[in-house]
Amino acid sequence: MGEAKETRQSSLEIEQMAEQRAKHRAYAARWNLDIAVFAFAVLIIVIILLFQGVRIGIVAPVAVFGLAMVWLCGYWQGKQLYQRFYDEELFILEREWRKGDKESEEETVEELIQKALRERWR
Repeated sequence: MGEAKETRQSSLEIEQMAEQRAKHRAYAARWNLDIAVFAFAVLIIVIILLFQGVRIGIVAPVAVFGLAMVWLCGYWQGKQLYQRFYDEELFILEREWRKGDKESEEETVEELIQKALRERWR
C-alpha cells in the first residue's frame, strides 16, 4: 500500500516537473525566425502603405491584424511545441527515475503516466 502511494506521488512529481520544463522550453522556442520574418513583413507592408499615402484609418487595422496574426502564429506554434516537449521531458524524467529505482513493479511508472495522459486528453 505504501509503495503504491509512493509510486503515485513520484509519478505526480515527475508529471509536474515535466510540465514545468516543457512550458519553459515551449515559451522560449515559440518566437523563432519564422515569426520574426512574419512580423518584419507586416512592418514593411505598413511602411509601404504609409509612403503610398494610404490613410491611417486603413493602415492601422492592417497593422493591428498583422500583429494579431504574429501573436496567434506564435501561440499556436508554442502550443504544438509544448506537447512535444512535454512528451520528451516525461520520457527523460521517467527514465532517470527508473535508473534510481531498479526494482521491477507490476505496473511501471511509465504505464501509470501513459494512462494518466490518455485520460487527460480524452
